[in-house]
Amino acid sequence: MPAEATDAGAEPYEGGLRKVARVVLLDPEDRILLLHGHEPDDPADDWWFTPGGGLEGDETREQAALRELAEETGITEVELGPVLWRRKCSFPFAGRRWDQDEWYYLARTTQTATRAAGLTELERRSVAGARWWTCQELTRTHETVYPTRLAELLRRLLDEGPPARPEILDTEIV
Repeated sequence: MPAEATDAGAEPYEGGLRKVARVVLLDPEDRILLLHGHEPDDPADDWWFTPGGGLEGDETREQAALRELAEETGITEVELGPVLWRRKCSFPFAGRRWDQDEWYYLARTTQTATRAAGLTELERRSVAGARWWTCQELTRTHETVYPTRLAELLRRLLDEGPPARPEILDTEIV
């Protein structure tokens, strides 16, 4: 699944529950930014996912969310909002299993040009680009998107605003 499996400057993931911060980044037109990832040795095994990655050192999830967003997209002009959703997931990627506790932060930006200048070596081999998606495009796509209910979650966010407390999403095991 996500290509952020190893982060620059961090020890390689060795198992256990990895703390991850993700960003639901919306532009002024309410489009969401997703990264296009794939297995490093199999570009046909692909999916779309929100920017983000694992915490490094003693950084907070908020700090990790902003750092990962900058590294993966070059976008630094953001207003970081509340945690929208939390989920646990487990998936195979790059020859091993990853178990993650993910927090999804709402963020808004007017900066829509992306430039992935801070990717790790693994990310360079497994991230094929980024794209802004409308909610309608997400609803209609037959491509794999994580979390799997993202279109429905985004529609509710746009219709109702952020939840009063983070919504706990179903655990996803791939």
